[in-house]
Amino acid sequence: MKRFLLTFFFILGIIMAIAIIFDISEQIDDLVENEAPLKGILWDYYKNFVLFYGNLFSPLLTFLAVIFFTAQLASRTEIVAILSGGISFRRLMWPYFISATILAAGSFYLNNYLVPKANQDRIEFESRYIHTYRRTLNQGVHKQISPGQMIYFDKFNSKSNIGYEFTLEEWDGIELKSKLFANYVKWDSTSQTWSLENYYLRTYEEDGERVEEGKQRDTTFAFTPKEFANRINDIQRMNVNELDDFIEEQRLKGDPNIPFYLIEKHTRNALPFSTYILTIIGVAMSSRKVRGGIGAHIAAGLALAVTYILAMKVSTVYATNAGLDPLYAAWIPNLLYGVLAIYLYSKAPK
Repeated sequence: MKRFLLTFFFILGIIMAIAIIFDISEQIDDLVENEAPLKGILWDYYKNFVLFYGNLFSPLLTFLAVIFFTAQLASRTEIVAILSGGISFRRLMWPYFISATILAAGSFYLNNYLVPKANQDRIEFESRYIHTYRRTLNQGVHKQISPGQMIYFDKFNSKSNIGYEFTLEEWDGIELKSKLFANYVKWDSTSQTWSLENYYLRTYEEDGERVEEGKQRDTTFAFTPKEFANRINDIQRMNVNELDDFIEEQRLKGDPNIPFYLIEKHTRNALPFSTYILTIIGVAMSSRKVRGGIGAHIAAGLALAVTYILAMKVSTVYATNAGLDPLYAAWIPNLLYGVLAIYLYSKAPK
């Protein structure tokens, strides 16, 4: 078990070192141009970079570690000797399962609590020093901000907090109660109010409709500019409890990105479980001594890892574009490869 865990962390260290080298070569121009401090690069960015990506790919790195470690044993005929000595293949699997449990438990904790906290610093650093060019103009914003309240912006600039061609509708069931138009709205962060320019309010009452219009008006609404931020990125900063609360809040507001949020939630739980499945597959694949030695096992393992990643991507696309339940999307790769794991386990040398 100790040797297996050491192999895992050795592979993790190599992969993360390579990833950092490639990332530095890609981001160096932005870091220099935006005068990013060295302490921030090392502590706020790359420390959290390793936490995020190391945890994200930990099941696949576990898989490679299992193949590398087990193939070494098989090439030295140690597995044959163990099985010939009367130890069953199931008994041989126990150290792997214990190691997988340690890694899966660590991944579950990182996914739901530690990594979201680390992502806050990483994403803020990226926004300040790397992705400063990202688009700030949202077009065609249309969403429900609370039950019965719908808003629309033709354009909203999230950098200046200015919206154009604004509409607010208030509904009571299927009955429209009021409709507010404004050519221009701007958020005042000091007073926490919205300033309307060239507004027109139409209120529908039992005895007819009432119209109010004017050049300028300061008022409050049940939303702030944060409502139009990149929520897909924001959910990476939330722990499991914050994510649950956020999903319920956005569901009430009719957020169209709910499937993305649910996939994030379910993937955090499905990913650690895949450590067990890939461990079984790795041991079953590499426990036989084959022509080509460790290289053949690693090549087969990499090919299988690619198909696993592809299955994850395909199921995610189906959930976001074809209406597949996000719970199924997160777990389908595990179910498919779970069946493969059972089959390979049944064919493993006994």
